[in-house]
Amino acid sequence: MISKLIPTLSLLLLLGLSAQGQNQPIPSIQLKDLVGNMVDADTLSNDGKPMVISFWATWCKPCIRELNAINDQYIDWVEETGVKVIAISIDDSRNTARVKPFIKSQGWEYEVYLDENQEMKRALNVNNIPHTFLVDGEGNIVWQHSGYTPGDEDHLYLLIEMLANGESIEEVSESAMH
Repeated sequence: MISKLIPTLSLLLLLGLSAQGQNQPIPSIQLKDLVGNMVDADTLSNDGKPMVISFWATWCKPCIRELNAINDQYIDWVEETGVKVIAISIDDSRNTARVKPFIKSQGWEYEVYLDENQEMKRALNVNNIPHTFLVDGEGNIVWQHSGYTPGDEDHLYLLIEMLANGESIEEVSESAMH
């Protein structure tokens, strides 16, 4: 029993440490939707439920693997937690025409926006993609993760579930440390 508990506590501690120093609002940056309308990022919301914002690009293989892994479970995630996933492409203006057909070919059901000038990417200090943010029901970024390894989506879902159940991610780090 204890041997099975140790990896879980280690994971919770790791996830909790990733959440430290967060709790910032989504910045007010103009993004473009796939039909060319401008949208202010700070208006993105999910009616008090968790939101995932994933920075990606059509040329980024780990980004595509991560978004496909989430997509495989997305319908269940929405039914269970009400989460919304927003994918923000950092493809530059030369490549943005490829984004819409690419998404269609992948079958992604996410809201997708374009950050052609990478203003949102810079505002959130995204250095490497994929870079995933978890936003609580109040619109505050409470956790972030850079890179993708198979299974990361399971860790993300654990945090989404906690937020959907009204639990604080920081409480996990506190309880896991003791």
